[in-house]
Amino acid sequence: MPFFSVLIDLLSDRDRFIQEIYDGIKVNTKIFGLLVCSSIFLAIYGGLIGAVSSWMQVLSSAAKLPFLFLITLAICLPALYFFNVYFGAKTRLSQYTAILLCAVTITSTLLFGFAPVTLFFLITTDSYSFFLLLNVAIFTLTGIIGVYFLYQVLLPKVETIVSDQGLVIEDTAIDKNRKVRISILKFWLGLYAFVGSQMAWTLRPFFGSFGSKFDFFRPREGNFYMAVWNAIKQFFIS
Repeated sequence: MPFFSVLIDLLSDRDRFIQEIYDGIKVNTKIFGLLVCSSIFLAIYGGLIGAVSSWMQVLSSAAKLPFLFLITLAICLPALYFFNVYFGAKTRLSQYTAILLCAVTITSTLLFGFAPVTLFFLITTDSYSFFLLLNVAIFTLTGIIGVYFLYQVLLPKVETIVSDQGLVIEDTAIDKNRKVRISILKFWLGLYAFVGSQMAWTLRPFFGSFGSKFDFFRPREGNFYMAVWNAIKQFFIS
């Protein structure tokens, strides 16, 4: 399928793939391919973790997990774009969209790779707390890899100026601008991770629980971090 060739290109030669995005080569084609691949992988993994509860939870989680990643991207994309434009970046909105989708696709591909492990523990354990913490660890690991990819790709390049005599000289204004953009990038990546975790909490449940009734959404109470802490306590107490 054509969209899977986009995935193969990204995984096999990441540097060339990203450079083509910056050069404006088939950006829309890349966006479509990345969107389809990431949505398929996330839907499969979402359905798998939803199998803890019921077939309705399988369908719900399969729909909600791709939506979680894409709505987080949509919420955070404008801030990244306008901050970088303000500080002189020439990258277009479609190019930033393609780059962020690369990170989502890498994360979703890694999640898909963990699917056999998740399936194994789904079949062999009846501890909800263990299964929840296992998947929190998997999501954390794959999310960190995705965020680190963004940091490497979006990091402003070192700029130098060559004098008339051919000597490389430093430009204080350029260096200061780069440091500001790096600080903004770090802040944005933290914001991206925080929005993603809060959005996951808002869209819960993804797992349901063993023998529980199906709920498409749950009341907005507590927060993601307290839920993880309670799961850790429950795991060691039980």
